Amino acid sequence: MGNCVVNHWFSVLFLAVWLGLNVFLFVDAFLKYEKADRYYYTRKILGSTLACARASALCLNFNSMLILLPVCRSLLSFLRGTCSFCSRTLRKQLDHNLTFHKLVAYMICLHTAIHIIAHLFNFDRYSRSRQATDGSLASILSSLSHDEKKGGSWLNPIQFRNTTVEYVTFTSIAGLTGVIMTIALILMVTSATEFIRRSYFEVFWYTHHLFIFYVLGLGIHGIGGIVRGQTEESINEGHPHQCAEYFEMWDDHDCHCRRPEFEGQPPESWKWILAPVILYICERILRFYRSQQKVVITKVVMHPSKVLELQMNKRGFSMEVGQYIFVNCPSISLLEWHPFTLTSAPEEDFFSIHIRAAGDWTENLIRAFEQQYSPIPRIEVDGPFGTASEDVFQYEVAVLVGAGIGVTPFASILKSIWYKFQCADHNLKTKKVGHAALNFDKATDILTGLKQKTSFGRPMWDNEFSTIATSHPKSVVGVFLCGPRTLAKSLRKCCHRYSSLDPRKVQFYFNKENF
Repeated sequence: MGNCVVNHWFSVLFLAVWLGLNVFLFVDAFLKYEKADRYYYTRKILGSTLACARASALCLNFNSMLILLPVCRSLLSFLRGTCSFCSRTLRKQLDHNLTFHKLVAYMICLHTAIHIIAHLFNFDRYSRSRQATDGSLASILSSLSHDEKKGGSWLNPIQFRNTTVEYVTFTSIAGLTGVIMTIALILMVTSATEFIRRSYFEVFWYTHHLFIFYVLGLGIHGIGGIVRGQTEESINEGHPHQCAEYFEMWDDHDCHCRRPEFEGQPPESWKWILAPVILYICERILRFYRSQQKVVITKVVMHPSKVLELQMNKRGFSMEVGQYIFVNCPSISLLEWHPFTLTSAPEEDFFSIHIRAAGDWTENLIRAFEQQYSPIPRIEVDGPFGTASEDVFQYEVAVLVGAGIGVTPFASILKSIWYKFQCADHNLKTKKVGHAALNFDKATDILTGLKQKTSFGRPMWDNEFSTIATSHPKSVVGVFLCGPRTLAKSLRKCCHRYSSLDPRKVQFYFNKENF
């Protein structure tokens, strides 16, 4: 299990580093706000929830910096190309981009919950200390005049005793942007569930663009400076550890301690997210430019089971096997872009996709092309983008597994293999195509157009892997899947089980398509 174990542990190491950074940032920030003299008086009102709120805010900034990077598809394709001579272990980490994107999103949700709960306690304590008349240090600090706001002397954002927490929440920059970001986050996460993405892709597509409001809200969230600390000058004049016990004498001229001065912390979130946001904007500009290049539809084929094949040409379009594109049909929706795997081979003078009716958008598209006497709808194309299948020719033996329409990524591979055999390509490591069975009563394969048919059915995986391991005892075998998670789990286990501990003997590498 040598190489498979290395891949697994490399992924585990990457996740451990990411989790470790989250823990380090949280603990470091917590201790800073829990121990720093600057926030001594603030802690007298809020207690440890101040540190919890600020620590979770720092982790939110860190993960918000990361969340956009895994979905910069052009960047990932570029990295995949530059890493073409890197080890398989390094290249395979790029295939986990969407998994990492989801993990970062879950971490954002976790720290959002911590941040909100901590601030609920904070505002409750702000409110109670503002209403208190017991002459305690917290009540004195909370009553520092807001009339001197420009001088920075106030500490409690609740100005009057009758001011409610709800009023502060919806009238302050921090409170209002916090509500907007939380709503956007809830909608994005709930609409990204497997069921909604598969059944109501449009809902997922539109709600996920609420990230714009999340990013904008995060950038200006700290402008109000609600969390305040004692100024450096004020600390030098009267250290809080020495002067806190004399708070009743702050206004006396004979007292060496003066009333403390406070200031808000400058916003920091924008510093974390600026670079990835600029990178993402550049990514979107590049993709918009590519999508505006004219696409010529050269052939339309309606296959059985409501599968539409589109063959197209586009100036400057260059592809590799297993790649995918995003497709938009402005007559159906100006904003919706849907991913489709390319089913043509790089050797062909066109590129093609197969579209199955699986939702409102695809049904409307198929219906538009079925209308014989209507003009052909205009199509816009963005891509192509790289996937794990690009590495298929790096293996002497390749096992291609597709479920349902998931067989489409391998049509491109099979056709490209045929072309390479025809041209006697000596750089091709793959030396043999195995036997294939057919479920369709056609002279050629529905996807590849070849006489060598795609095999349909559910094999006994242990038998298949055992046979391959026996037949190729010293080969590196690439296993490629486009299908459901349950099938991925079974194949991943088989790859581990049938890979030899001796790295010189048979090794199975598992690769899964992610869009």
